Amino acid sequence: MTSFEEVAAYRDELRAHCYRLLGSMDDAEDAVQETLQRAWRNLDGFEGSLRPWLYKIATNRALTLIGQRKKPVELGPPMFVESAEAQVLVRESVELAFVAAIHHLTPTQRAALLLRDVLGYSAREAADMLGTSPTAVHSAVRRARAVLAEQDSLGEEGQREAAARYAEAWTAGDLEAIVSMLTDDARFTMPPFDERYHGHPEIRKFLADGPLRYGWRFVPTASPKVWVTYVIDDGVELPASLDILVFRGAKISSVVSFIGDEFVKFCGL
Repeated sequence: MTSFEEVAAYRDELRAHCYRLLGSMDDAEDAVQETLQRAWRNLDGFEGSLRPWLYKIATNRALTLIGQRKKPVELGPPMFVESAEAQVLVRESVELAFVAAIHHLTPTQRAALLLRDVLGYSAREAADMLGTSPTAVHSAVRRARAVLAEQDSLGEEGQREAAARYAEAWTAGDLEAIVSMLTDDARFTMPPFDERYHGHPEIRKFLADGPLRYGWRFVPTASPKVWVTYVIDDGVELPASLDILVFRGAKISSVVSFIGDEFVKFCGL
C-alpha cells in the first residue's frame, strides 16, 4: 500500500508545477496542500501510477483556483526559504523567463503545454488529466507553441541586442526610448507589490513620476530576457530588482520586475 510519505515526496515538484500554472506561490502552496489531502483521503484502494494521479489532482485544483479568481493575477515571486524548488526557480533565469512567457497563454493552453512539453506526458495522458480529448490537447498545445514562437521570433541574439538597448535607455534615463521599445499593450508589474501598469500612457507616467527620478544600472544574466537592476541614489548604488522581459517580435510586451535585493543575491550578484 502506498504510504503518505510516498505521496508527500512529490510536494516540491507539485509546488513548482502549480506555481507555473498559477503564478502565485501562495496559491501554489494552497493547491499542493489540498492535492496531498485529497490524495491521502482517496489512497485506499488506489491502483495505478502515483505521479500522474497527483499531477491530475494538482492541475485541476490549480485550474479551479484560476477560474475562481475575480481578476487575473500577475506573476508573483517564488518563495526562497520554503522550498528548494523555489530557489531553483529564482537561480535559473531561463526558468523564470519561461514562467513569465507562459502567463500570456490561456489557463488551458498553459496546462496542456506544461503536461506535454515540460512533464512529457502523452496527449492521451494529458487529456485524461484535463478531462478532455487528445484532439483538444493537441489543439491547445499547438496554439500555445504558436504564442511562444511569436515571443521568440526575434531569436536569442536579436533579443539580447534589443534588451541591451532597453538597458541602455534606462541607464541614460531616456523615457521615450524605453516606451518606444514596448508594445502598445505592454504590461509592467512589480511583485510583491500590487501595482500594475498597462499601455504606453500608464507606463510613461509611472516611469516619469517614480523610477526615472533615479539613476540605474542593468546587469545581464544567462538569459537575454532576465536582467538584474541596481538603483543609484545620491551616488549610492543598491540592488533593486530582477527584471523579466517578455518579447513579442522585436518589442517588449511585458516587464515583470521582482522587487527586492534578495532576488539579486539569489542570482549571485
